[in-house]
Amino acid sequence: MVAAGHPLTAEAGARVLREGGNAVDAAVAAMLVSFVAEPLLTGLGAGGYLLVAGGGWEPALLDFFVEAPSRAADGKAAELQAINVSFGDAVQVFHIGPASCGVYGTPAGVCEAISRWGTLPLAELAAPAAALARTGVALNAGQAYVAEILAELLLSTPECAGLWAPGGHVLSEGEVLRNPELGDTLERLGAEGAHPFYRGDIAAAVSDWLDARGGALTAAALAAYRAQLRAPVAVPYRDREVLTNPPPSAGGTLLAYALGLLDRAPGLPTLGEIVAAMEAAQHERTPAFLDGLDEDGFLERFLYSRLGATTHISVLDGEGRACSVTTTNGEGSGVVVPGTGIHVNNIMGEQDLNPFGFHRHPPGRRMPSMMAPSIVTRAGEVELVLGSAGSNRIRSALLQTIVGVVDRGLSAPEAVRAPRAHYEEGLVYVEPGIDARALEAEGREVVAFHELNLFFGGVQAVQRQDGALLGAGDPRRGGVAVRA
Repeated sequence: MVAAGHPLTAEAGARVLREGGNAVDAAVAAMLVSFVAEPLLTGLGAGGYLLVAGGGWEPALLDFFVEAPSRAADGKAAELQAINVSFGDAVQVFHIGPASCGVYGTPAGVCEAISRWGTLPLAELAAPAAALARTGVALNAGQAYVAEILAELLLSTPECAGLWAPGGHVLSEGEVLRNPELGDTLERLGAEGAHPFYRGDIAAAVSDWLDARGGALTAAALAAYRAQLRAPVAVPYRDREVLTNPPPSAGGTLLAYALGLLDRAPGLPTLGEIVAAMEAAQHERTPAFLDGLDEDGFLERFLYSRLGATTHISVLDGEGRACSVTTTNGEGSGVVVPGTGIHVNNIMGEQDLNPFGFHRHPPGRRMPSMMAPSIVTRAGEVELVLGSAGSNRIRSALLQTIVGVVDRGLSAPEAVRAPRAHYEEGLVYVEPGIDARALEAEGREVVAFHELNLFFGGVQAVQRQDGALLGAGDPRRGGVAVRA
């Protein structure tokens, strides 16, 4: 079973499973297609994390997230460009432009994942994505909505507008996005691996283009980049174990903390208790917390002392092996590098990842992402594979999905579709279907959305329940599940 944020993404992974590939083969094939079908959420200029467990695989987390680039020392650094993005019932400020671009990791992550766990040639996995980029993808309702709310970004440079507004207007539902240069670049990834992207001609094209526009992403920073293998966080919750993203990522640590708080009390958590756990996790995200994430032993010290535009793919194969992979391009910087089709990330301009100021991370530091690909096991067997998009809303979306399955006894599809709440900066955002009167009685300020919204994340999940597989694609982001 494969659950993902776009039908083409999910089908690409399911096809690989049908042809005998394992969970990582399927996840990589799906990820490569997502670069074409979900290009405002991910891509070759993005970063992410991949978690594996089950079926004899030692649990492991592959970190290929974005790194902070070198600082410009000549006084010619570009300024971040602020844009407003409206989710209908909430408005968020994002920052784009050359100064927002960090060191991308997806080419390295794809190649390292296949080298460690894959069974099929990367060229074979990349070919469908390359062909799709050349022929084009018609925007579905979900991708068209993302394009609509990011229209200012898509028109911010001639290169980006050339892709997204070839007729003078931003593409809408049913219109076809074509990126043949990206197709050629994906084909090269399959044939040559990651080398051209970090130490070859593609790296030179990216760094030269950004340098001429005041960006801080240098050839040296690209050449130094490596995907890194880490031991995942393993936190008990009820009679399960939750595996998730470890430091220097922030999201998995804060999710583990919130689960630990809820696990202290038996029984079904109330909405108030869930929001209180979200609030406690949010308050822990201090400058000292972010600085400490890079220190050895930080996770153990942190949890012990207290407890005593992103897309996700979840895969569970026939041998019980699970792969949970989350990638993000931020929203994209608006910088599309000619000759490559690569839209470079804007992670250095993401306020959610830079809550205490921009450009404060030293060069080479992995950015403290909120992404938390996760796997829930029971008696040593994989029960639930999940992850989410949604920046700061990722951990609240995953927390409520896990509580839904484990505590409420919901199936994965029911838990993913259930209305969500999110706490941030003193406000509790709620979707329709949540009775917020108890929260208001506690004195909390509530912001009510009028419909389910991608603001609340996009959880893609696969569940093994009584020997059967259930898949859940989040309707907030056009997600689907496909059985192999």
